[in-house]
Amino acid sequence: TPLPDSRTEPDGSAVIRVLSYNVRSMRDDTAALARVIRACAPDLVLVQEAPRFLRWRKAAARLAKRSELVVLTGGATAAGPLLLCSLRVTVERTEDVLLPLTPGLHRRGFATAVVRIGGARLGVLSCHLSLQRDERLAQADLLLERLAAMDVEHAVAGGDLNDVPTGAAFARLAGRLQDGRAVRPWGGDATFTPQEPRRRIDAVFATPGVEVLGCGVPAGLPGVSDADLRAATDHLPVLAALRVPAAPRRKS
Repeated sequence: TPLPDSRTEPDGSAVIRVLSYNVRSMRDDTAALARVIRACAPDLVLVQEAPRFLRWRKAAARLAKRSELVVLTGGATAAGPLLLCSLRVTVERTEDVLLPLTPGLHRRGFATAVVRIGGARLGVLSCHLSLQRDERLAQADLLLERLAAMDVEHAVAGGDLNDVPTGAAFARLAGRLQDGRAVRPWGGDATFTPQEPRRRIDAVFATPGVEVLGCGVPAGLPGVSDADLRAATDHLPVLAALRVPAAPRRKS
């Protein structure tokens, strides 16, 4: 069953498509990568491992253009997480957050934004958590704190967790947020590696009150082959369809 298309409902609520994707610094087949993203028809793309070094802004802009999207925020300023969006999205504010650095480990960060789509208002966060267990768990707590500080009723967060659903960090997030795949499974499950997917280490989460219409690894994308999914990067994407309630109207 295909995921619902993006649309705005008569009551102002919005059905949106959210894609989370680790692009491995665009070191692989960027044409295949763009084909995958376009075929998913996302409103929001939560990217991990965006280019961070020489001419990284041009690389991010090039990916957005080839994917028929625009850059929202993130990249090197968030230590790798990046947000892309469609022209359906109205941006209210953005903030790139650098997390505490553990000596000897990679710098990590969050790309965040508050956006409006149709009549809905939504916080958005892309993350790439640590390979080290204790730091990863601390970063999961910081993610939850960041969502709370965004002062939004509804939010979506996702990324490469470097953890499986039975792991401490993944479970911490799933205990406070809806794990889209667990709530409404759709498509495939495992995201790593594309050649032999055995582990689900990438996920899309939503706050309570957001309706999950389906979430998982997309299959049978129009114009995309299995070879494209294997060539694009070293993770499989996670695509979610969500219904976000309309925000209360502002008082004039």
